Order: sequence, then C-alpha cells, then structure tokens
Amino acid sequence: MILRMLAALAVTVTAGVVAASPARAADPVFTDTPCPAEWPQGVREVRCGTLTVDEARGGSSDRRTDIAVVILKASNPYRDASGQALPPVVMFHGGPGGAMTAGTGNLLRALSQQPERMAVDQDVILFDQRGGGRGDPSMDCPGVQLTDAGPPSDADRDGLIACLKAYEAQGIDLNQYNAAVIADDVRDLTAVLGIEKIDLWGGSYGPRIEAAVITHQPQIVRAAVMDSPWPPEGNWAVGTPEQVSTAVRLILNKCAAQADCAARHPDLQARFEAEARRWLAGPVTGKDGRTFNVDDLSAFLMDTTYDRMGVRRLPADLERIIAGDLSPVAAIAEDRTYYTEGQQLTHLCKEELPFESRERLAAGAAGDPVAEVLVPSLARLFDVCAALDITAADPIENAPVTTDIPTLFVAAEIDPGCPPHLTEAAARGYANSQVVIVTNATHGVINASACTQRMARNFLRDPSAPVDRSCLPAADTPLDFIEGDEA
Repeated sequence: MILRMLAALAVTVTAGVVAASPARAADPVFTDTPCPAEWPQGVREVRCGTLTVDEARGGSSDRRTDIAVVILKASNPYRDASGQALPPVVMFHGGPGGAMTAGTGNLLRALSQQPERMAVDQDVILFDQRGGGRGDPSMDCPGVQLTDAGPPSDADRDGLIACLKAYEAQGIDLNQYNAAVIADDVRDLTAVLGIEKIDLWGGSYGPRIEAAVITHQPQIVRAAVMDSPWPPEGNWAVGTPEQVSTAVRLILNKCAAQADCAARHPDLQARFEAEARRWLAGPVTGKDGRTFNVDDLSAFLMDTTYDRMGVRRLPADLERIIAGDLSPVAAIAEDRTYYTEGQQLTHLCKEELPFESRERLAAGAAGDPVAEVLVPSLARLFDVCAALDITAADPIENAPVTTDIPTLFVAAEIDPGCPPHLTEAAARGYANSQVVIVTNATHGVINASACTQRMARNFLRDPSAPVDRSCLPAADTPLDFIEGDEA
C-alpha cells in the first residue's frame, strides 16, 4: 500500500559529520555525500548523506547497512508563542517497498512552483527505509511483478522466492528489515544528527513505521501525522478482498445515487458481480483477442479503487469490461513492477502474514464474487513467506498502539487497502488524536488538496489545537464521474 511522492535539492556538501575519532563497528555513523547534480538549485538548502548502522544490533553479525538520507532545511522556520522552533519532521514512505530520496529532484521542481508545499515551517528529513530505495542493500527483484493484491502469477510467486533466497545467499539477514528495526534506525539517525525531538509524517504503510517508532522510541517523538494509515493490527491479506469489494460497491452506490450516472449504468453492481463470476471460472478473451485471467482483474480492481482518477472512471471501465473491451485491465497489466519487492516481503513475512492464514483469507471472501477475485493472488503471499527463513515478529508488532503522543489521522472515504474503519479503530489507542475522514477522497489524502495540506501544517504548529475542518467537502458531496472518451 504505497504512496508515491517526494523529492529534494542538490547542494554540494563536504563530508565531515563523522566524529574525529574512529567509530567502533557497532556505532551508527552519518556521512555527508554530494547531492545529485541534476537536482534543481536554489529551491531549498539541502543536505544529502548516508546513515550506516549494523544490520543486526547486538553483535550477532558484522554486516552493516546503508540508508540514504536527504534533509531539506525550512525556508521560513516557525516559532511558537514562546519562541520555540519546531523540530524536524521525518517522512516515512509507503509500500512497504517504496522509496523517498530518489524523488527529491521532482519534489524540488514542485517546490519551485509551490514553495509553501513542504519544508517551510520545519526541516524535513527524507530517508529510504532499510532494504530499499538508494540504500545498500536495496532488495529489488527485477522482472518479477508484485501488486498490492499479491503476486499476479505462479511464475511471479516463484520468482519472488528465488530472488529473496538469492539475497539470503549473499548473507543478508532478512529478519533485520522490518518496522521495529527501522524504529531503531530512526533513533540512531536522530542521535548522530544531534536531534532531541522529531515529528513523524507518513502515508500508507508509512504510519505502520510511525507506530513502531511511537512504540519503541517514544522519547524522541513530539507529534505525528498519519495519511491513509495502515495500523499494526491490520491484516494484510485477510479482509482485503472484502475491503476491495466494499470500495467497488461504495463507488457504484455513489453512481446509482446520481440520476444521470444511474441511467447510464443500470444495475451495474449486479452485472459486474456476474462478470466477476465469469472471470473466476477461467481466462477471459476480449474483443481484440487478448486473454486475461482473474489475477489481472484482481490487480485492476485494487489499483483502480486506490486511484483518484480510477475511481471516477470505474463505472465506465466496468461497462467496457462487461462488453468485452478489456483495455482497462490491460493498462494495469502493463506495469506491475513499482515496488522494491524484497523490501516489501521482508516486512510482510515478518510482521503481517504470520498473524494471518490462507484459510481465513478464503473464508472471508466466500460468497462475494468481487471479493473472491482477489483471493488467488493474495494467497500466493503465504507461499512466498513459507519458503523464506523469516521468523514471526513479537506479537507487540501486530497489536494496537496505546500512546498520548498527539497524532492527526487523515483517511480517505474510498480506500481498498487502508479503509477509514481501520483508522477510526486505531485512533482509539491514541489519547490525543484527531481523526479526519475526507468525503470522496482516495488513498493519499493530504497532498491531494490545499485544504488537507493546510490542516496538517497547522496541526504540527500546534498539536493541541482542534484542526479546522471547514474547508472539507460535505458528506453528501456527489462524486464527479468521468464518462465516454474522457474515461
């Protein structure tokens, strides 16, 4: 469950943050590095570097891992009424299997046009969580596909297993790439940079990492913002088919509530359920002769109901699929390699799948043809994890968080992976939390509008003040669907 975003500026910095005396092997070290020359200049002051830490803390191995870091300096640091400056905000990417620092160039280009978007009130620290991005190791699996609905074929399942076993053969301990260990990385990063307190900001699986920091390193956290959050107690596979089906039904109900949309797409829910049964029975060939299977439809449903434009096109796209035009499915099938697959699976096989089962996955979806479409690809995740030498995390990593750290939760009304009911349930353990559910929004809410951007910024200025919800759309705001050639 991934948020794609972010980037930063190139300023050449001389090395020199490392202490003068040599560090012991177990010491975390931050080394300044030149920022990429192609990043835009003059947008923000930028510092690039690498955090180097032991792969396994406690002396069980001498392997080290490198974590890419970019720091954007605030353009106009905010100070509260007492004159206190805000701490840096650490950004957590989604996925798992996403990245943060590689997008810094694009972020800087965006900031040159919208300078108020980020790194205004407080410094922003971007880093690629261990095992991915520009770090070392970065456990990508080229040529193998993996979506939020799981491996889309048996060949992809087998390729993922082979890829992860190859990393194991290199001596990489796959048990050391997960949320709890990343929380220790964050602690070490603040220590080597001389930072006492930080704010947290993450999207999608990023809040899962935030929760680990809050659980294991609460002493360094002042406040947190969680966008479309995935909480530790969520089930990655179990329940996801029903969540996708619920998202589809919610969208189609919004269509049925509008006279024009309802007239164009009569009884679309029932007709698509019949179509889903056809895909469950075997491969389907479209008018152009191309054949797709239920795993392709699974990836289409998951990706489309995540996406702001996909949601608006869904009724028209489902009509095309029912009529034999499978181009919407084909478009998703063209690119399903957007994760660092090894990084994602070390998380899932450690802190997610051990607390679930293939049997519960199938039982939850049974009887709902739209949900059943998701089961085969998600079930392959259990095969992958069973083949790897990854032990289950401590149960605390799968438990709800209890804290009094001020936290803003912002969730989308339409979200097949991180639905609002998970946000509302998770927030009950956060004594000083505020929850905002945005009507008609989809996954990745805060950066989608000036309203929610301002809300999050003001929250970090004063986490004790109620956020201003007056700019949000009303609960009965119609969803603006796209039809015809637009779709």
